[in-house]
Amino acid sequence: MDGPRGRPSWFQRFLLPGFAFKAVVIGGGYATGRELAEFFVPSGPWGGLAGLLVATLLWSLVCAATFALAVSARAYDYRAFFQLLLGRGWFLFEIAYTLFVILVLAVYGAAAGAIGQALFGWPALVGTLALAGAIALFASFGNRSVEPLFKWVSILLYGVYATFLVLALQHFGSAIEANFAGPALDPHWLRGGVAYASYNVVGAVIILPMLRHLTGRRDAILAGLIAGPLAMIPAIAFFVAMIAFYPGIATAPLPSDLILVRLGHPVFHLAFQAMIFCALLESGTGAIHAVNERVAGIWRARSGGDLPPRGRAAIAIGVMTMCVFAADRIGLVGLIAGGYRILAGVILAVYVMPLLVVLGMRAFGYVRRPGLRTAP
Repeated sequence: MDGPRGRPSWFQRFLLPGFAFKAVVIGGGYATGRELAEFFVPSGPWGGLAGLLVATLLWSLVCAATFALAVSARAYDYRAFFQLLLGRGWFLFEIAYTLFVILVLAVYGAAAGAIGQALFGWPALVGTLALAGAIALFASFGNRSVEPLFKWVSILLYGVYATFLVLALQHFGSAIEANFAGPALDPHWLRGGVAYASYNVVGAVIILPMLRHLTGRRDAILAGLIAGPLAMIPAIAFFVAMIAFYPGIATAPLPSDLILVRLGHPVFHLAFQAMIFCALLESGTGAIHAVNERVAGIWRARSGGDLPPRGRAAIAIGVMTMCVFAADRIGLVGLIAGGYRILAGVILAVYVMPLLVVLGMRAFGYVRRPGLRTAP
């Protein structure tokens, strides 16, 4: 197993889950600004910002609840967790997660292809295949390679987004200020925040393998509460920069590229696009790692050993191959606009609502389950 050795560090207990959650949700749309343009820009500067804060709060609450329930039952893969949450209906999440993985990995592939086209003039498929190969490599070695990836890419990401915000304020500060001086709130701001939080909150389940370092319920709740802000701080910085080009930026396929071209810093432009590729890499690796851990649990129960790296790599390559073709045929904007809102409703029905029901029943003493029996 890829479990911790010795006493877990403060980083592993409180920051790693948040970094892992951020890694899963940042993806192709968040990193390029496309999701922000789809869900928050239409609500205006203040409405979009309010929606982002709502999404942050919802993420923190659901992450804290999910982590606490998972740690109490030692359910560190999504199959074990949903056997606890849904009982015999656990397979409903399996179906929803399969759709989620296909959608998000197709989005990541489309975004990687768009980056390759914008920077080097490559055919879209080349950038997509480069991302697929990198994901397969990191997913092959389980937590040993996934945890360092989340740590170091997070450091890169926060540094690049901080620099991005500073440059945007220097170059477009007057435009940002003027647009924030407009109407206070759009009436649809809450809907955008809830919808965005709903389908992305599934990341709390995807990163369950990262919770093995938590020492108890207190760790789980604190790590969950921290996860929301850690995941959303870069998005808020990005959104503020985007407001300089409001409202036109709402229709830009790659809002990040539009802003970077206007900034006129070629070296930083290249660094930002490299950061996006790394964000796609950690997001895709997180999604595939969850699948691998689900398969590894069955493998371990039946064979008594760990799923070997070649098995993990084969799963990653198979899933990514299917998603590459979806990305190539549909494109980034179509994937985000057409699939995510439907998926948000599905995730609410099979994950968030049952989680709230189970927690409520436990709070009032109606559910007492000391452990979890996981079928092979």
